[in-house]
Amino acid sequence: MRTLDRAGAAARVTERAFVSLGPMAASPAILHADLDAFYASVEQLLDPSLRGKPIAVGGGVVLAASYEAKRHGVSSGMPAGRARERCPGLEFVGGHFAEYRRLGDQVMAILGDFTDLVQRISIDEAFMDVGGSRRLFGEPAQIARTIRARVREEVGLPISIGAAGTRHLAKIASQVAKPDGLVVVEVGREREFLDPLPVSLVWGVGPATEARLASAGITTIGQLSDTSPSVLAKLVGGGLGSRLRLLANDEDPRVVRSGGRGRSVGAQSALGRVAPTAELRAEVLGHLADRVAGRLRKADRAGRTVTVRVRFPGMRSVTRSLTVEEPVASTLTLREVSEQLVAQALTDNGGEWEVTLLGISVSNLIEQASVQLELPVADDDPHRTGSPTGAARLALDRSVDAVRERFGTGSVAYATPAFSERGAVPDEFRELAERDS
Repeated sequence: MRTLDRAGAAARVTERAFVSLGPMAASPAILHADLDAFYASVEQLLDPSLRGKPIAVGGGVVLAASYEAKRHGVSSGMPAGRARERCPGLEFVGGHFAEYRRLGDQVMAILGDFTDLVQRISIDEAFMDVGGSRRLFGEPAQIARTIRARVREEVGLPISIGAAGTRHLAKIASQVAKPDGLVVVEVGREREFLDPLPVSLVWGVGPATEARLASAGITTIGQLSDTSPSVLAKLVGGGLGSRLRLLANDEDPRVVRSGGRGRSVGAQSALGRVAPTAELRAEVLGHLADRVAGRLRKADRAGRTVTVRVRFPGMRSVTRSLTVEEPVASTLTLREVSEQLVAQALTDNGGEWEVTLLGISVSNLIEQASVQLELPVADDDPHRTGSPTGAARLALDRSVDAVRERFGTGSVAYATPAFSERGAVPDEFRELAERDS
């Protein structure tokens, strides 16, 4: 057993190692399990000749990188040319998307053997509440050790686990444990663990927010927790500043919720710096609407609230939402509503000349396995699913879905200008990353 002190808070731990911050403290019950460099690790599992080598999944852009590549500065989203400059021996491999899904599901099944309270938040990570599992499987630390051993032996993949009293702290602990380790933050010793860690580990602190905080000398979580709300409001805004300060003080009331279904479905595309012309909006929003609506239909769902996100240079973002009377699951309808909302957002913000990101999400979801057709007594509004045109749109969508299910995502597309991002990131990879679980 090793002890994690303040100076060595970022120390890495190895397979089956256990880090404790207080031998006599209460045992935490929330685990965050996160597969290490998941996509790259799967490729190394499938092809043993790649093990120990710097590899990247992708082609023109890095979709995922192994730890051997990450040590040279290779990261997800990096152009292939730049990645090879940083890591001359980098080897690119194609993605085995069906294997990612299969192995991710296999790991989640192992987690489910220890508790019903498993909340999957992506294909390769999940929260667990094992407070009620002590009599069957031992203390949370022992449960985490057993999970790590089973995942390694039965699936063949490395997994890091953090254990703590809150979800946010458990996630931070799992990041400190990487690669392939276990960190347990005993109840009552949270501040000792958190204070020296970099502020970038706080959920919601991205590169832009990190830079703003650093400009005021705030680089550690301890410094963030000691900063007054008024200072944070000036740096990052009142809402975000208040939330970050709560998390820095380990105030996270969220509980682990098992089962259930996502409350929203969304997708977004980073664009660099581009002029938001009508043609560009049609291309990007058509592509995003196709992805979001397809996932809704696959789950037999529809949503009444459509939200768009527009990000401008300087990381400033705005959102616009519309709650419609009829739930939306049609690709064309979602695209039309989204185009109206984005146009409104641009107008309200002085007709900005450039944008860097567009996003669509649908919430207020309902089940929609079938549609009740309307009697021909009202106007034929295509945004009403039961109207003649609305029903025709949905029928066309489901035909497209059936063709794609049989022949692949790229076998058929809607009559909109091709969006260049489709060639950079395979749709199969997007489906895994955006999985509604």
